[in-house]
Amino acid sequence: MTTQADTETRNTVIGLVGNTPLLHLGRIAPDLPPGVAVYAKAEWANPGGSIKDRAALYMIRDGEQRALLRPGMRIADATSGNTGIAYATIGAALGYGVTLAMPRNATPERKRILYALGAELILTDPQEGMDEAIRSIRALVAANPDHYFYPDQYNNPANVLAHFETTAPEILQQTDGMITHFVAALGTCGTFVGTGHKLKAEKPSVRLIQVQPDGPYHALEGVKHLASTANVPGIYDATLADDTVEVSSEQAFDMCRCLARVEGLMVGISVGETTLGTAIANLGWDEVRFPKALFHGDTVNVTSEVIELRESKSRPEAGIVTFLHQAFNQHGDLVASCKRSGLQRKKPQ
Repeated sequence: MTTQADTETRNTVIGLVGNTPLLHLGRIAPDLPPGVAVYAKAEWANPGGSIKDRAALYMIRDGEQRALLRPGMRIADATSGNTGIAYATIGAALGYGVTLAMPRNATPERKRILYALGAELILTDPQEGMDEAIRSIRALVAANPDHYFYPDQYNNPANVLAHFETTAPEILQQTDGMITHFVAALGTCGTFVGTGHKLKAEKPSVRLIQVQPDGPYHALEGVKHLASTANVPGIYDATLADDTVEVSSEQAFDMCRCLARVEGLMVGISVGETTLGTAIANLGWDEVRFPKALFHGDTVNVTSEVIELRESKSRPEAGIVTFLHQAFNQHGDLVASCKRSGLQRKKPQ
């Protein structure tokens, strides 16, 4: 039976979270062999503009159900931007204030969005990355435990559950169960772990590929190089991935431009990372030629992540590609139906 509360929720911003489209990427790698298809989950269709809306909603509702989040309290967490925007969007819709710690070098676009949504920001040393933001917010909450609800997105099982119960079932339904590979970048790891566990439970043959930066010093906001971070997310499952791919910041920026010019999709660098990760993973095909226009051109004025980063003069004229996810600085994940081979893949330890 549908209650009045259910109807009211569906008719608010909260009801817009999830059930995002699945897009076919047919132009980024036009020479793929017959039977190989690449799809992307369009998570920018969420009200906060990213997949993080799913986890934020689940963590907030879980906090309410356990009486950890009560009227008059503020939601407080560390974020590189996207989860913070999700907290601020959903918090505003539910009547909660939001306080966020984030590195000072987060993009101006993200900061402006957060301020517009009424969030309070604590800007931390960018040299210390997300680890310092996490330490800062924990200290704030410890000093005022009755004033703040700390979801702790890196260690909250509700983060994983959001993707187990929503993202993965949507993917299975939208692909008619035909998915063969799932690729996602590692940040909090909730998307990869939650979606991956559900996909494996429903279809054990699915290959799960995790993508991360190629070292500790990178420009890919919101993603982690797990081997070098002092705070590996507690929700991360090191036994889950079938393959690991590492991507450089420059490669991720290049892929952002590729996706804009060939697919008409304006994406952020974490999406470029995952797309490039799919390419490097070489999921079963040999060399796939890019359209020549991909590696020639001037600045792409999308966001400060891409603006003023001009392409170098030496670019390969061929390569392998498969993936995409989100627009305007948001985090993305891939669903791909294809084969696999072992080029430049790194097995998890």
